[in-house]
Amino acid sequence: MRTTNKAKLLRLHFSEHDHYNGKPLYEAIVAKCKELRIAGATVFRGLEGYGESAEIHRHRLVGSDQPIVVTVVDTEENLQRLIPVVEGMMDTGMIATSDVDYIRIQKSAG
Repeated sequence: MRTTNKAKLLRLHFSEHDHYNGKPLYEAIVAKCKELRIAGATVFRGLEGYGESAEIHRHRLVGSDQPIVVTVVDTEENLQRLIPVVEGMMDTGMIATSDVDYIRIQKSAG
């Protein structure tokens, strides 16, 4: 079965070194998404990037500070509940939203 729906995409951009309450920020955000019953969240670690600080974030042989992107697709209402919470968890970074069409695919067994 295949259905197409309208939704919002939320992308959170920050650094691997960012933390919240002693945990990596990306772990804290995923836990908060689950607590708030958000449809789902995925964390991506970038190879290299930079933001408004113009500091290049990349993997190094000794230590690293790679860019992190957390993506969430859910209803506008759910993301409006999530955004102020996540904003309070971030010290620096960027929050981006956009309209998306999503296709949910669910194949039956057999």
